[in-house]
Amino acid sequence: MVKMNFDKASKYTGIDPGLLEVIKACNSLLRVNFPLHRDDGTTEVIRGYRAQHKHHRLPCKGGIRYADEVDLQEVEALASLMTYKCSVVDVPFGGAKGGVSINPRKYSRHELELITRRYTMELHKYGFIGPGVDVPAPDVGTGPREMSWIKDTYTMLYGMTDIAAPACVTGKPLSQGGIAGRTEATGLGLYYATRDFLSNVEFCKQFNLTPGIKGKTVIVLGFGNVGFYSAKYFAEHGAKVIGIVEYNSAVYNPNGLDIEALKAHQNAKGTLLGFSGATRELGADKAMSMIEEQVDILVPAALEKQINKDNAPRIKAKVVSEGANGPTTPYAEEILNSKGIVVLPDMLMNAGGVTVSYFEWIKGLQKIRFGRMSRKWEERSKTIMVEQLERSSPLDPASRKALVQGPTERDIVYSGLEDTMGTAVAETLATMKKHNVQPRIAAFINALGKIETCYKDAGFTLG
Repeated sequence: MVKMNFDKASKYTGIDPGLLEVIKACNSLLRVNFPLHRDDGTTEVIRGYRAQHKHHRLPCKGGIRYADEVDLQEVEALASLMTYKCSVVDVPFGGAKGGVSINPRKYSRHELELITRRYTMELHKYGFIGPGVDVPAPDVGTGPREMSWIKDTYTMLYGMTDIAAPACVTGKPLSQGGIAGRTEATGLGLYYATRDFLSNVEFCKQFNLTPGIKGKTVIVLGFGNVGFYSAKYFAEHGAKVIGIVEYNSAVYNPNGLDIEALKAHQNAKGTLLGFSGATRELGADKAMSMIEEQVDILVPAALEKQINKDNAPRIKAKVVSEGANGPTTPYAEEILNSKGIVVLPDMLMNAGGVTVSYFEWIKGLQKIRFGRMSRKWEERSKTIMVEQLERSSPLDPASRKALVQGPTERDIVYSGLEDTMGTAVAETLATMKKHNVQPRIAAFINALGKIETCYKDAGFTLG
């Protein structure tokens, strides 16, 4: 799928065919097998993978997923997608991806810790982890807990003489050097980017859309980290999230769902079924059919190929905003485009995670929280300005506090994320107009152009 979209976009770039082949090829691949002694006394062979697609910028960056479907081809494809994703949003990393072929629900916490720590050791053994080499992050089936285990293993075994060692991984808990705003970054970035596309009048006219987010109906496929935060921010900014779809259940309410309450219900029950705020619910056998409802914005935020040639003809959304990696197959996208449905591509829409991971990596290298050196200075400067204003018109306490207070780390992260996503959307819109192409092809064109510049300016090592 990635190579098909690459080939479509490359025709518009004018890049030398030989250089295109260099960009397309995956540089390094790792496959490891190691034993796990399970809690019941049995021994199992665990398969792990890591792909480093490009080293034109270092370190490489990409998530680690725990899922049955993980294999070498998948991590290679997702690593290449990470290269283009980083390029689109001007994050100075090469693309990577890794994974362990397990279903994490079938393993105890102790077993998952053993797997994660051994996987980290295997990555280091073959040069596939390090703050200047390859920096993993969370993905499907992993989260801050697993990233904390990776950081601890790497630091204790290999980083005692390296002050930058904790920056070997991002998506960590705050107590382990994480950054405020990382947990919600992918979902928030998707909201920012969707908002910016729908704020562009020319774009909305092209696809027969009404501008703005307020009043739009939304259905989200997948209610993990990305799906939850996407739904949360759409709802908070005036959209109606009318449907949520999970692998084992789906719920619907035409007047909008209470996202926070639904998440609490899911955490308590392990399913969306039985939620009191739903007017309709579907079990596992029919849950996916809910994405075929009439809706303004459909957010696929689960796994790959969820929208395919079989269900694409029945999709009735006006906009598909991709939160997952590769949720729409190329053939399905052609069907959607022929129906006038615009697909906002994963490589841009879910780039909020890697953007804030970049901020966390910088924080780890600098050893200081964003805003720590300047927050109080900014507050004093603003206080002087507000005091001058209040001579003619006193402010109420809430307004005064909002004007005076300096930015927290989360404020700075949100600002950087919003600016990054907005710039990338503007560049994509400009390329769409220039070449008369769909958003995905425009994003690929921009990514390839930036990578070409990087290679040309650096030259080829021992070429």
